[in-house]
Amino acid sequence: MGFFHRNRGATPYLLLSPGMLWLALFFLIPLGYLVDQSLQSQSTFFGAHFTWDWGNYWDAIKGYRGEFERSFIYAGLATVIALVASYPVAYWIAFRGGRWKNLLLLCIVAPFFVTYLLRTLAWETILADHGFVVRLLTDMHLIAPGGRILATGTAVVAGITYNYLPFMALPLYVSLEQIDPTLIEAAGDLYASKWRAFLQVTFPLSLPGVVAGTLLTFIPAAGDFINAQLLGSPTTHMIGNVIEAKYVGGFPDYPSAAAMSFILMAIILTLVLLYARAVGTEKLTG
Repeated sequence: MGFFHRNRGATPYLLLSPGMLWLALFFLIPLGYLVDQSLQSQSTFFGAHFTWDWGNYWDAIKGYRGEFERSFIYAGLATVIALVASYPVAYWIAFRGGRWKNLLLLCIVAPFFVTYLLRTLAWETILADHGFVVRLLTDMHLIAPGGRILATGTAVVAGITYNYLPFMALPLYVSLEQIDPTLIEAAGDLYASKWRAFLQVTFPLSLPGVVAGTLLTFIPAAGDFINAQLLGSPTTHMIGNVIEAKYVGGFPDYPSAAAMSFILMAIILTLVLLYARAVGTEKLTG
């Protein structure tokens, strides 16, 4: 303790050092290696070697533009659907759950006790051509007889939404649960309707949860490849599928895969910064 009293200026840095060391070992060093690998040239006989080959980036954008666009479209749709589906549930648990709150929250996170792969395979069974979902939608004339959901973009978005739904619901619940109910009552005392009180009091106060939930859902969803692999088809593959194939496929192309990974990371980082600027950094730290 005496050392910390004598070196108060260095104390914050000492406390941060374990985390900074962890980031350096498992983020900065691998990131540097990824950049190095993305600038290598692939040779059939001599393997990959560093040549400052910036063409890997251009080839990745030019050759797989559709997969990049599809990744962000699917991730954006899944994020919006998860927000719309999770908000009423989180609202009800926060304000009406009572003594059942913990049990209801457990129901939300219960799917996490099953591996990601098994959850996705379960959706493959649910959306099968002869499954009850297709039969129900056919009876409701929402899809044509003989139509299918599996191997379509709809199935991929549904799988992504389901798998990342808890990442949206839990931050929303935490944000809503912290709202002082007397503020909503005060809005009613000032003759605000329930809908207006929600729009002007509840929803603005829950924005930190909305921002956190959308980020936690969108970022991993954009790089997902399991759902597109199992629930989609080659025409619905995302950029994650391409990266996975180039890393572990029959003919590995590490430089191209590294370039695509870096481009994906850079685009996500840019979108997050723009999003943070649009909603305000106080919504991220609230």
